[in-house]
Amino acid sequence: MAHTRINPRVAKLHRSYTVEAAAARLGTHKNTIRNWLKAGLEAIDDSRPIMIKGAVLQAFLQRRNNAAKRPCPPGTLFCLKCREPREPALGMVDFVERDGGAGNLKALCGTCSTVMHRRARRSAIGAILPGIAIQITRAPSRISE
Repeated sequence: MAHTRINPRVAKLHRSYTVEAAAARLGTHKNTIRNWLKAGLEAIDDSRPIMIKGAVLQAFLQRRNNAAKRPCPPGTLFCLKCREPREPALGMVDFVERDGGAGNLKALCGTCSTVMHRRARRSAIGAILPGIAIQITRAPSRISE
């Protein structure tokens, strides 16, 4: 099951937390903290109540968040269905430009045919998708007063 990324900076470095206090601070259930203790989060000692250093909790959450990241190499977009960076189908990508030079890249996944999206600047398209045919269109204007 996929996990939610929790902001590690919510836990204060120089505080110690009980399981209940850490759960309240992070907005999770106390059983989640207990599962993290089984998964490698270090407690201060084996006595009750279980105490966790804030710095250790922050480092654990940061490692956990970094392990879940899937950076996209050049020439790929992230497919939410496959949960992997994938090449666009048939090497075709649409760029819908918005105001300010930024826009949305849209392409079909080469594996599952799901539409993939990525936000990008027009000047960075060459670095993101080198050697891929890109059709640039202007976004429709918004309704104004």
